[in-house]
Amino acid sequence: MAERVTFESSTGPRLAGIIDRPTGEIRGWGVFSHGFTLGKDSPASARICKQLAADGIGMLRFDALGLADSEGDWGDGSFTVKVDDVVRACEFMAERGTPADILIGHSFGGAAVIAAARQSPGVRAVVTVCAPVDPSHAEKQYDAVVDRVLAEGSAEWLVGGRKLTLKKAFVEDVRNARLEEKIRGLKLPLLILHSPTDNTVGIANASAIFQTARHPRSFVSLEGSEHFLTRPGQAQRAGRIIGAWADAYLGSNRA
Repeated sequence: MAERVTFESSTGPRLAGIIDRPTGEIRGWGVFSHGFTLGKDSPASARICKQLAADGIGMLRFDALGLADSEGDWGDGSFTVKVDDVVRACEFMAERGTPADILIGHSFGGAAVIAAARQSPGVRAVVTVCAPVDPSHAEKQYDAVVDRVLAEGSAEWLVGGRKLTLKKAFVEDVRNARLEEKIRGLKLPLLILHSPTDNTVGIANASAIFQTARHPRSFVSLEGSEHFLTRPGQAQRAGRIIGAWADAYLGSNRA
């Protein structure tokens, strides 16, 4: 059962989301942050969240600023804005009486949930799926226009058949983002899911996150999967793994 919602972003425009609600017993709640320009309906986002809902964990997934159903201009975002909007999503869930027990992020969204976790009300555990250890890894996606952006202040960028405006402030913010201290100071249980055959964000990123993090930390290999988890069963498998791992950190187990 899906519920469409909107909530105010950290910068003002309203963000569009879907809460995948369990049809049976509710074990807990979570928030999902999608990859760089993917959206809430991307295979990783939708399929993982639906699987978790089937396992009793209600999940909010939402479009980032200026993408799909959300208001605003994508170019006015940044890694910092994405992090702040993850925090806002958790605040929204808490305000409606369903505080998020777990934060899950795919790819660029995985880096964002690590950075957002300590500021997010209710969060007791964090999951990354195919995430980079350095947010600036995203620059590989727009490297063809980055010199022009830095020289002229902005440039149109074609991605996935859509025209987005990439701005200098966005590029500089992503370059200045640092995760090492966020990972080291997380002080929350961390599950890292990554595929050894991920050709977009290499498996070395998972190793670096794991080595930097402190216990409790766990790693599970998504062997046979590709970065976007589009093949049949890949995202659902990730969802089942997350659901089992998160059991100790869900609302029903709060002290």
